[in-house]
Amino acid sequence: MQEVNIDSILMQNILHYGYSGVHAIDANGRTIVYNKKMGELEGLKIDQVMDRDIFDIFPSLNERTSTLVKVANSGEPIINNIQTYLNYKGKSITTMSSTLPLKHNEKIIGAVELAQNITTIMDLSERLIKIQKESGIKGDTNTKNKIRRYHFDDIIGDSDGFKSAKRIAERAGDSSSSVLIYGETGTGKELFAQSIHYSGIRGNKPFIAQSCAAIPESLLESLLFGTAKGGFTGAVEREGLFEQANGGTLLFDELNSMSLSLQAKLLRVLQEGYIRRVGGTKDIPIDVRIIATTNEDPNDCIRQGTMRKDLYYRLSVINVFIPPLRERINDIEMLCNYFIKKYNKVLNKNIESISGDVINKFKEYAWPGNVRELENFIESAMNFASFDDVILTEDYFVSSKFISTDRLYPLNLDYQLDEKSLPEILDNIENELIKNTLEKYNYNITKTSKHLGIKRQTLQHKLKKSNRLQ
Repeated sequence: MQEVNIDSILMQNILHYGYSGVHAIDANGRTIVYNKKMGELEGLKIDQVMDRDIFDIFPSLNERTSTLVKVANSGEPIINNIQTYLNYKGKSITTMSSTLPLKHNEKIIGAVELAQNITTIMDLSERLIKIQKESGIKGDTNTKNKIRRYHFDDIIGDSDGFKSAKRIAERAGDSSSSVLIYGETGTGKELFAQSIHYSGIRGNKPFIAQSCAAIPESLLESLLFGTAKGGFTGAVEREGLFEQANGGTLLFDELNSMSLSLQAKLLRVLQEGYIRRVGGTKDIPIDVRIIATTNEDPNDCIRQGTMRKDLYYRLSVINVFIPPLRERINDIEMLCNYFIKKYNKVLNKNIESISGDVINKFKEYAWPGNVRELENFIESAMNFASFDDVILTEDYFVSSKFISTDRLYPLNLDYQLDEKSLPEILDNIENELIKNTLEKYNYNITKTSKHLGIKRQTLQHKLKKSNRLQ
């Protein structure tokens, strides 16, 4: 019986039915592997490419513009390279590719390229950017209503720390200096950023927001700086966010998620006032006000190596700290009434207030999701209220977990002494205290360990011991 080569069959299926396009050449530049997905990207059939010289297939390429040939010659990989080009059928596509050298006994025998089609992602991103840009231009009645534009009147709160943050932000609107906003997730950082822009001297210019989280460095770089024609075959001239936001404001959300190398390029833009498109040689002057946000203490970010110290100093001309909801409990009832009015209009309800029992429970809750979480609670409860109801009681918060004792910040010490030993009870108390403190500080290890009075390493050891996610 003939032996079945499972590895070979598996590899063939991965090559031909996998998500990524695959193109491999030998040391002479001849194609040795070319799968169906790559053919779909480039508008070619497999038999048009196999065993042919890459320059015969793509005559417009050369040793400088072909990433496959470049890697095969140098032995240096090119990782997460963003390319926008016209394929064989004349269709514009954007790919993210990684090109790796093939080696045998330390000798380079070729190169392989893995490519993914991100055209749809780029198109959606550009449409959003266009809407953001157009919504910031006065007189554009067709687009100004597409995106909600926030002003300081939309910022609700009367606690001292919150009013201080609002006063600083209001003064920032009269300036073009960089602003750094620090606040936990859900505190309203983008609301503050929009208010600074639309209430300020640049309010009639574009406001563009870009999240720095979970985006590959090369993709974010091309989004920010744009791409130049000629860097690779069929390359399309593309404006980046800096150019599109020219004269206005560019918001970097979760700046601490941006790679350090890209932070260095951002610093250079801030210092010199011009950008250069990816693959380009022309310096383009820009006038953009930068607002950056971070959901962790910037000093912690610097210590942890997620933010450059020099960039921090350059951005923090104006610092705005938004306190978490647990530090402004007297604002909770005011916020509840604000959201009730909002969702009365949205859901066609007639709620007038929220019960005192619910407010008291709200004041005991740690609010790891801050104001955003509170708003979600109110919206959820109002979906369960009828048209005739006027008061939101605890009964309507059926899908919310704030009532559960394990979600409240105060410790739950209701343990059955006859069922557990003292060490077990103490372990439970310690675990609960750690859990509640982690939630309070939005799972920030540095703040949690400081609050508990233990070292970071000790806390991490306890988390690992209890199999608790950090």
